[in-house]
Amino acid sequence: MQSLAPSPLVPEFKPLNFMRQLIINADDFGLSPGANLGIVKAWQQGILTSTSLMVRGAAAEEAVALAKENPGLQVGLHLTLVQGRGVLPAHGLPALVDADGNFGNDPVMAGMRYFFLKPLRKQLFKEIEAQITAFLETGLALSHVDGHLNIHMHPAVFDVLTELMPRYGITTFRLSRENLSANLAVDRQRLVGKCADAFIFASLAKRCRPQLDRLGIRYAGEVKGLLNSGRMTEEYLLKALDSVGEGLTEIYFHPGCRPCAELDRWMPEYRHDDELAALTSRKVTAKLAQSGITLRNYRGEEKNYA
Repeated sequence: MQSLAPSPLVPEFKPLNFMRQLIINADDFGLSPGANLGIVKAWQQGILTSTSLMVRGAAAEEAVALAKENPGLQVGLHLTLVQGRGVLPAHGLPALVDADGNFGNDPVMAGMRYFFLKPLRKQLFKEIEAQITAFLETGLALSHVDGHLNIHMHPAVFDVLTELMPRYGITTFRLSRENLSANLAVDRQRLVGKCADAFIFASLAKRCRPQLDRLGIRYAGEVKGLLNSGRMTEEYLLKALDSVGEGLTEIYFHPGCRPCAELDRWMPEYRHDDELAALTSRKVTAKLAQSGITLRNYRGEEKNYA
């Protein structure tokens, strides 16, 4: 397992000692008022250390205001190229978005379009740069880049990011891949799907890693949350913490508060309230303290247990 690097010039996090360090991230900041409320509660009352902003989410303006009211909450870019709105209007044939500015809802179809339709590459570049620029225009410090449905790992998207991250001073990136055997030891549901996801993202990570190392872009040794996305409950988290290794690990969640029409629309099966409960659980806090795990963010700032 890889560890944590001491400076942006070194590609991986390598602590002087071998502490177990943990970033707890919440995706979908700005998606909806329910997502925003869950994320802020998880920060103020729980173990959350960072979040990722959808710059064209329905509640993005509210999310930015909340981030400024909670300056200790680190915010990254949740790059959105599927199931969401673009920053730029539709143009060109084929178009990246529809006439209303929306990306396609099918992640498999979107991925195939981005890979096989070469004319889309220039539009992808412009849209990704526009999302980075839109984030910076909020006045928030951009801590890291990840992606909605992990679209940032797609080869066509990642190749654009390798050009843009150095240009905009972005030095941290979510390298999404998860230890399959450790996950299955805790939860064997969705076995076939988990095996497929683990293989796909391990292959993508193998492709991305050399480029990140060359650019001095830092990343965590493992990212948990990929294989149990939407089902990161207290019960699951308490067991998953046992497999957190030395160095830096990221675990990402989707906390939220219902009722919320946007959450119901996009992720009706996700257990947003249960994920919020896990992030604010006294049992989880006690387990972290007992395990000697340090909470921190991408800036290296530590967070005391709530």
